[in-house]
Amino acid sequence: MTELYACLYAKEFPAQALLRLRPELRDKPCVIMDGQPPLQQVCSLTRKARTLGIIRGMTQVEVETFSTATILSRSTKEETVAKMALLECAGAFSPRVEEKFEDGAFLCAIDIAGTGSLFGPPESLARNLLNRVKTLGTIACIAVNHNFHAAVALAKGMASRSRIKVIPVGDESAALAPLPLAVLDLTEEQAETFDLWGIRTLGMLASLPEKELIARMGQAGKHLRQLARGEMPHLFQPTEPAFTLEEHMELDSPVEDRSALLFVVNMMLDQLVFRATTRVLALASVSIVLNLEGGMTHSRTVRPALPANDRQLWIKLIHLDLEAHPPQAAVLALSLTAEPGSTSKVQLGLFSPQLPEPVRLDVTLARIRAIVGDGNVGRAVLRDTHRPDGFRMEPFTVASSSVLTAPSPQSRSAIRKLRPAEDVSVTVQGKHPKEFYFRDKHYLVEHLYGPWLTSGDWWNPVLWGLEQWDIEARAKDNAVLYCCLVRDQLVDRWQMAALYD
Repeated sequence: MTELYACLYAKEFPAQALLRLRPELRDKPCVIMDGQPPLQQVCSLTRKARTLGIIRGMTQVEVETFSTATILSRSTKEETVAKMALLECAGAFSPRVEEKFEDGAFLCAIDIAGTGSLFGPPESLARNLLNRVKTLGTIACIAVNHNFHAAVALAKGMASRSRIKVIPVGDESAALAPLPLAVLDLTEEQAETFDLWGIRTLGMLASLPEKELIARMGQAGKHLRQLARGEMPHLFQPTEPAFTLEEHMELDSPVEDRSALLFVVNMMLDQLVFRATTRVLALASVSIVLNLEGGMTHSRTVRPALPANDRQLWIKLIHLDLEAHPPQAAVLALSLTAEPGSTSKVQLGLFSPQLPEPVRLDVTLARIRAIVGDGNVGRAVLRDTHRPDGFRMEPFTVASSSVLTAPSPQSRSAIRKLRPAEDVSVTVQGKHPKEFYFRDKHYLVEHLYGPWLTSGDWWNPVLWGLEQWDIEARAKDNAVLYCCLVRDQLVDRWQMAALYD
């Protein structure tokens, strides 16, 4: 047979979705409440909470009688993020993944036919998949069979202690026989009918005569009998979830302490780094969105020079960024979204010393940025203007591919700009500078070139209009000065802008 399916099933998914980023609560009795207060009811709970006697449907007043139980509110956003992470993990073993909707549980089936040469036998594939799922903070089980519906029913009816079950071809009926009817999607009417007949397991349902069952329940009875025997065919409908590196967490209470907030960010970054590493990628940028009290949001984006998977680096960069731009209120929830990038490669020589790590430069720049401001750190980029000192600051980036150009052998004169420009006293003759005093020294103009007139930004409150001269002047001691004189036409002010070597 060419068909082979691995069904991944995670029970109590609302509880697992909340506890995957709260490892300190995994070994404690926790219950998840759903609904609007005061009509909240238990929708999911952990195994230790069940041993206390808590069951689904209990109200919050009833749960509060158990003093050791931890009460959490259900978060559909965290469930969605956890579901996308599990589907992404399953997609690493096969591109054909079908998700089946289950209330309170996660269920997906993976078409693993033909993957033996990559991942080995089904037992090895299931074991590796469970290890990755466990790293994501989720406990699940896997059933493998050649029939889609049989694998789904086996996974849903698997005992809590067993995690992997592989059923060979032809043993489906015997493996499904002891399972209860609850593993099938029965309607209330069908469940009541089987209860009146005394049918409790799939084996009892499979032993019913087909014609008599169809006569009483129609074609639905035939389908249920085929499901109980592991003979129901299925049209596989794969889903293609988008690859998004995102983590979300709603805090139990408002948080103002930055160290407590960074503790949560650390766990979320651990998940993002693991998910990026499994795809041989790195984190190019991380955006953090904080939901604050009063309905406000605070968002920041951290982008180092090179993509990296160093969790300590990202924690340090986010810490410095939040110190420079702290939120203005207590944090209620936070989301982390990462942009994937290619992993960086460094070629080291055998005898050359190792260069400093780029991550150290990123941390240093972040510390400087926190002191002097975001707009004062980076690389200068010229603006499309003739205005003097018309540039802007951009963050340092490393291009993926750079072309090395050989330096020109031709010698050129260098210009040294004076910042700030120095005021000079100029004598003008015929609208041309004749002589001037610069740094307590008198110069006579021998050659001059210009003027070059520039002006602009008439639409802004600050206008500018300049007259520029390139001058060769000589002092009384025969010292020659090559310089650039600028006159501000708006205020009739002469300044020494630059010196030529």
